Amino acid sequence: MPDSPRDRSAVPGLAEGPVLISDPRVTSIRVSECGEKLSDVRGRLRVDGRLADPAGAYAHLREGLLARLEEAQERLPAGCNLVVVEGYRPPALQTKYFEDYKDELRAAFPRMSGAELHVAASRYVSPIEVAPHTAGAAVDLTLCDDDGVEFDMGTAVNATPEQSGGACYTDAPVGAEARRNRDVLRAALEAAGLVNYPTEWWHWSYGDRYWAMTRRAPAAIYGPVEL
Repeated sequence: MPDSPRDRSAVPGLAEGPVLISDPRVTSIRVSECGEKLSDVRGRLRVDGRLADPAGAYAHLREGLLARLEEAQERLPAGCNLVVVEGYRPPALQTKYFEDYKDELRAAFPRMSGAELHVAASRYVSPIEVAPHTAGAAVDLTLCDDDGVEFDMGTAVNATPEQSGGACYTDAPVGAEARRNRDVLRAALEAAGLVNYPTEWWHWSYGDRYWAMTRRAPAAIYGPVEL
């Protein structure tokens, strides 16, 4: 039986929306690896341990990205702090995240084709072949006050489009306080040279293929790397 248009339109952001990381405009960008090291975020920025792994991979980023996050922190208003939730992600974990989410979508939308599932999954998790987290080029983060209390951002970090009704999209309609907080976060990070993945208000990157596409750079400077 052919795929149902109703199935496709029921998936938030699948029929139309921002350029996804699985788009050929992103995947076709070449990587000119600069060889920059992964650096430990701990001791330089606030780090939350909710996704901590035994090796501490989650708390590492390319040095150029980390330096820009430190710059962004300086741009934030008093009493407002970046909180890093997850940075570097080992390839095996990235693959697991992608396949697990694709399985969830397959169960919810059984008429979708394999190609459509791949695209739909990439709204929330990057396919391994282009994933910026495995390059140490992406960071998932939020904001907190000086006591560590997280600000209202409209959804939890890592809320799926289905769980949040699409509110995880950076420009989605959210409450006034959450919108102000998202705007504060965006202003500081964009001024420091980072780009946002528009389906996830918490996901920002520098030096990866999505950054290169957004900034019209000739190549990405960070590719997959081992911790």
